[in-house]
Amino acid sequence: MNDSPATKARGKSPWFFAGLMFAAYGVVAALATTGAIEGPAIYILIIAPFGLVFPMLNAANRRIDSGGAACFGKGQAQRRYKKRVAISTSLYLIAIGLMTFVNKESDPSIAIRTLLAVLPGLAIIGMFWAMGRLIVEEQDEFMRMLVIRQSLIATGFTLNAASVWGFLESADLILHADAYWWAIVWFFGIGVGAVVNRVQYGTWGAV
Repeated sequence: MNDSPATKARGKSPWFFAGLMFAAYGVVAALATTGAIEGPAIYILIIAPFGLVFPMLNAANRRIDSGGAACFGKGQAQRRYKKRVAISTSLYLIAIGLMTFVNKESDPSIAIRTLLAVLPGLAIIGMFWAMGRLIVEEQDEFMRMLVIRQSLIATGFTLNAASVWGFLESADLILHADAYWWAIVWFFGIGVGAVVNRVQYGTWGAV
């Protein structure tokens, strides 16, 4: 039957949500590059795709056992990781919204602007910290290897992209990219690492 437990548990694939998120960021990047959007609108549109992280996490962690029942086999470290990412993402959204509102509605002092500009960065640091804690706390050696592998792939992907982009930018061939975009590229690299893990080992690791 179409509404069997196995069918319900499968739901949408992580590929579906990852594709939507990457496509959304591609659209934002294209609009920003062409100048169609600028200022606060860019920040708002950068925020939106983060909403796809949570269904992607659930889809990636879903397993179907031989009896057709859903089985979320990841351990406590994975659950704590998801909670930390959720908290950091929420703080990021709040910080971006607050910074955009205050800068638009008033003329804050340098100290206030500095504080508001630092807060989103601290929230992003929280996401990196969550990944680091996952590596430390994960008791399953195989899962830990997958997460470390993802992090290395993401780091290599980001450094390579930043290097190439930087030289193209210095030659005045492409537009300047603000530094916060490289954090987003790193998270994209985590998704690439998850796909590589899935292809090679049959499981995603941490998405």
